[in-house]
Amino acid sequence: MPDLNFTPPPTMWAVVTTGNGGYYKLEYRQVPTPVPAAGEALIKVLAAGINNTEINTRLGWYSSSVSSSTGDLSVSQEQDAEHKDAGHKDDGGWNEATPFPIIQGTDCCGRVVALGGGDNVDTGAGADLLGQRVLVRACMRSHGFGSMENIWMASDFNGAFAQFVTVPVSEIFPVDCAWSDAELATIPCAYATAETMLHRAGCGASDHVFVTGASGGVGSAVIQLAKRRGAMVTALTSRSKIDAVRGIGADRVVMRDEDLRAALGADSVDLVVDNVAGEGFPALLTLLRRGGRYASSGAIAGPVVSLDLRDMYLKDITMFGTTAWDKPVFPNLVSYIEAGEIRPLLAGTWPLAEIVAAQTELVRRAHIGNFVLIPPSV
Repeated sequence: MPDLNFTPPPTMWAVVTTGNGGYYKLEYRQVPTPVPAAGEALIKVLAAGINNTEINTRLGWYSSSVSSSTGDLSVSQEQDAEHKDAGHKDDGGWNEATPFPIIQGTDCCGRVVALGGGDNVDTGAGADLLGQRVLVRACMRSHGFGSMENIWMASDFNGAFAQFVTVPVSEIFPVDCAWSDAELATIPCAYATAETMLHRAGCGASDHVFVTGASGGVGSAVIQLAKRRGAMVTALTSRSKIDAVRGIGADRVVMRDEDLRAALGADSVDLVVDNVAGEGFPALLTLLRRGGRYASSGAIAGPVVSLDLRDMYLKDITMFGTTAWDKPVFPNLVSYIEAGEIRPLLAGTWPLAEIVAAQTELVRRAHIGNFVLIPPSV
């Protein structure tokens, strides 16, 4: 039974991102506990996954002025630490200018502890959620799913790098499974992004899917979700991660230093799912068969690529850019979890206060899967 007498503390611990820049822009401090408005719920954060998006937003990587990789920009921002405002970019956010200071944290596994003032805790919207362990759909289609307009928790408003977060009741999904809190927190951003790319590109059992960045959060999710559809998956990774990527389910693994066209053959792939881009991008379109598809939701190796349009139009290739999550994606993910059709890939956990160590390790790219932060207990 939910604790209807729960009284949130007046303040909470959170990581506040104060602006664009290096790790010096992350401040672990106490802030007022948020109060849910009508139609919202207060969630006690049990675990919060970390993603490239939080690092990119802090760095201002989404700005049109940036052409380098996430890792290269991170190094340069740290070197400019003495110039605290040198890295600010007005166009560095996903949609609008990032509303600094902001609490980041896109991935939230938590427990619903209170409803907003307009809700009746016995019969009102969200009453059935009280006390339940939930995941939050961080990408919110506020104009409906007929529009691609979207807002994001942790980019447009405060997120889960805190002890509590408030979100609309419509974006909360209970999950009934035996996974740990940290394991559940690996799912939302990486898996919903991967599922959206596969859903939008129409991935099916007859497809040969080629995925780059196969050991990362999104890439490893793509492998599992494509295999769930019955597709054949070839994965691109580093030599040290061959066995781990095969263990996720890849049918074939190729190395980053291989000649992809020689290894796989031209016109050998139905769908490329690529969140790496950078210098390796041109070879990817040559792998696609006529009528093939290319999907991307990121570019960790660099966003500015060389594209020979002949490789695209002469082969009738369709290209999908994905940021907004499609309507069936999040409910589908919950059903996959509850049915045991996917598994979490938890690479490690850190206390919330140690976010710098966790993000430093993420940028190193030596891991498989996802990292998670654990807030102090309340």
